[in-house]
Amino acid sequence: MSKKFPNIIVNSGNNGVARIILNDPDTYNALSFVTIKSLITCFKNLDQDKSTKVIIIEGSGKGFCAGHNLKEIKSLKSKANYQKLFSQCSKLMMQIISINKPVIAKVHGAAFAAGCQLVATCDLAISSNDSFFATPGVNMGLFCSTPMVAVSRNIGRKKMMKMLLTGERISAAYAKEIGLINDHYDNSILEDEVIKLAKLIASKSSKVVKIGKKAFYKQLEMPLEEAYKYTSKVMTENMMFLDAKEGISAFIEKRKPKWKNK
Repeated sequence: MSKKFPNIIVNSGNNGVARIILNDPDTYNALSFVTIKSLITCFKNLDQDKSTKVIIIEGSGKGFCAGHNLKEIKSLKSKANYQKLFSQCSKLMMQIISINKPVIAKVHGAAFAAGCQLVATCDLAISSNDSFFATPGVNMGLFCSTPMVAVSRNIGRKKMMKMLLTGERISAAYAKEIGLINDHYDNSILEDEVIKLAKLIASKSSKVVKIGKKAFYKQLEMPLEEAYKYTSKVMTENMMFLDAKEGISAFIEKRKPKWKNK
């Protein structure tokens, strides 16, 4: 089933895999106020949709996302409007982290600035071989301060600072090497590889994936000892799930598990 929002198309109901398509190719799918609002609504709706287990986000046209719409930024003029835009974008990024469903970025062409931030925020990212990534704000007198929050949590400090201070683009191969993306493929097989990954994740217990995603991001920000205490509690809670009992039994009995998502 396909639904249209301003600058966004959402396709859902295919083997538990939903797709969000950024559909403003004339602006290179820029993260305008309108687009950000649509994305927040889409992610909220899909998170509440029981049939959706995995979400793929991609861009239409020549590339994934060019970041914020600089023409829109120039027109805002007031400090209050700037704050509103960047706060809304940050709200979107936090929503992607906090929703129960894994989100995969399918990238082609450029992912710049807030577009690179979006890639870094998604749980997984797969790109075409000819994709390229950058935090080029320094070239325009606008340091990529909010994008660096997500990207710096994916890659090392020195590599991040070079991207931020030079504004230079990096290749898909280098993005994989430094941990910004999981993998890259030729355009001819990119779709198949992304769908293969999404279906593999969708085949798992959605209840287990939900608790695991939440725990992953929460423990990252904790001191080591606190993280172990927290995750020990999470695993104990997980062991009480019917799906944990089913999964262990299926492994011992050498059969495929039948998930109840309970």
